[in-house]
Amino acid sequence: MNQHSPLDKTPMDLPAMKVACSNCNLRELCMPVGLSPQDLAHIDTLVSTRRKVKRGATLFRSGEAFDALFAIRSGFFKTCLNAEDGRDQVTGFQMAGEIIGLDGIVNDRHSCDAVALEDAEVCVMPFARIAEMAREIAPLQQHLHRVMSREIVREHGVMLLLGSMRAEERLAVFLLNLVQRLHARGFSSSELVLRMTREEIGSYLGMKLETVSRTFSRFADDGILDVRQRQVRILDLAALQRIVNQQAG
Repeated sequence: MNQHSPLDKTPMDLPAMKVACSNCNLRELCMPVGLSPQDLAHIDTLVSTRRKVKRGATLFRSGEAFDALFAIRSGFFKTCLNAEDGRDQVTGFQMAGEIIGLDGIVNDRHSCDAVALEDAEVCVMPFARIAEMAREIAPLQQHLHRVMSREIVREHGVMLLLGSMRAEERLAVFLLNLVQRLHARGFSSSELVLRMTREEIGSYLGMKLETVSRTFSRFADDGILDVRQRQVRILDLAALQRIVNQQAG
């Protein structure tokens, strides 16, 4: 694994770079749809800077003051909490087109770390400006509520995952969710490159590393997946869905 210097811990601001939601190809994923040209031009002023974050560097840390949300333009992140035994507990994975930093709204401080799993770029949206603009542009306020509601639903889904599902069901749900989100961004609906390690997947799903590896191998032996290190191809989508539906039934 590549080693990073302490300098990598601080993302770089790029204030000179032209930032505009109106010409971003991810606009429909992280911004409200159906805005008037006037509202869209207004929202273009919302993004103050872009920030580049190197692989392994943190976008924000638990305990840091909260002052902005971040729209991911490129790259992958993980959010994690520091457990009592010193290990990181992964709480989520975020990708391009998604908004990160919502954890800081409640107490004006971030409650988790956000770490880049690959070189990434984010748009910085000062929260005070978002709140002010949301009062003027109703679709923006509605969109923000939807984003926060989606976070709540996601957390409930994780609780269900950890509370009642077997290892095969947990991994199947994880892969189906990941490929669905990637497909919404124009990627293949059956092939993906895992940006996270098996250990990080296990931390998120409440599984030991050995169990994650064994479950991947079982899916490959059953002809459901073709697994080549971090490259995964879903060979039998219906079989993965049946594994999940057994739980639902």
